[in-house]
Amino acid sequence: MSRRILLAAMLCLAAYGARADEQPIELRADLDAAHEVPGVSSSGKGKFQGALNKSTKELRYTVTYQDLSGPATAAHFHGPAEPGKNAGVVLPLSSLQSPIQGTATLDDKQMNDLMANNWYVNVHTAKNPTGEIRGQVTHAY
Repeated sequence: MSRRILLAAMLCLAAYGARADEQPIELRADLDAAHEVPGVSSSGKGKFQGALNKSTKELRYTVTYQDLSGPATAAHFHGPAEPGKNAGVVLPLSSLQSPIQGTATLDDKQMNDLMANNWYVNVHTAKNPTGEIRGQVTHAY
């Protein structure tokens, strides 16, 4: 009887471990003008919330923003860059209207840069064409 219980416990632990590895990694960022490089003057603010499935490399995201100086003209993920540094666009966002929701399948380099907190979200406007609000993407612990 105890062998059966031990075997059942081992199978449960193995199944739990496999599912735990497939759990999405929650990501977040607070967007504001102070994080732009160089900084800009704006009362705009926003939030990024996302989830990365490492086994499928699928990123699901929602970006919300408000109080920009005008309509958004572009919105992207940039990287690789640590806070305070600029980088090129790695992934355009799926639309410009808040809330912006989308999914993307990343390649290995993109996933590794994102997991290393080396991506940021940037929303651009006509008044601030290089970016009005920005936030560094980090793990949502």
